[in-house]
Formats: sequence, structure tokens, C-alpha cells
Amino acid sequence: MQVDKTPPRIMGLYDAPMWQFLDDDRALRLQCCSDCGTWRYPPGPVCPECLSSASEWKPVSGGGTVISWVMFRKEYLPEYPAPYNVVAVRLDEGPIMISNLVEDPAENVIGRKVTLVVVDMADGVKLPRFKVVE
Repeated sequence: MQVDKTPPRIMGLYDAPMWQFLDDDRALRLQCCSDCGTWRYPPGPVCPECLSSASEWKPVSGGGTVISWVMFRKEYLPEYPAPYNVVAVRLDEGPIMISNLVEDPAENVIGRKVTLVVVDMADGVKLPRFKVVE
């Protein structure tokens, strides 16, 4: 089971707005190309499809599908005491996000549908995590 400690976050030039929206609105917003509509995560300066620099921050549906997962049984960071899970979720909008499930899976979760849950950590930081819905 995971504890409510915040792992270190490194705020870059392009991802700071995503964290600010999460803190302010409890909603995950990602960059979406204003020209071709491609969603991008991690955020960046140009669209990987059409190379346009025009983008806007749009809310995502919060739905997705687990495409990979692992249960770590060794502690690598003090903020994440073992055991803890890490999942790769393909969001319904297309991008892949690495995160955690709010509950440790008892079985293989690859292919399972998940929904976004904004978790309030003990120190007040909000993190995007996922919950299995089916």
C-alpha cells in the first residue's frame, strides 16, 4: 500500500501549467494542438504531428486503459515505500501517462478500463492517479 507522501516534482517550462490546473481545478488538462487536434503528453513546444507551435490546454475525459503495470517490491525512493504499483495508461484522448493505481492490484490489470482520480497528498500536493472501473 502506498503512503501519502509526495514524490519530488520537477517543474519544467512546459509542464508547469498542467500541475497548476491540477492544483487549482482538480482537473487534468493536457496540451492539444490548435491546428491538427493532436493531444500531447508530456507537454512540449511544438506538435509532434504537424510541428505547429499553436496549442491550448484542454481538460481530458479522465478515462483510459492500462497498457502496462508493475509492482515494485523494493524501495528505490523514500517517498515510495515498497510495495507500490506503477501503471502506464493510454488516455482515451491518446497520450500515454505513467502513474499509479489508488489501490494495489490483486491481479493483472492490463486492458482494464480506469478513470482519473486526483489524490490529495499529506502535504497538500495533488497528484493524478487512476482507479480501475470494470
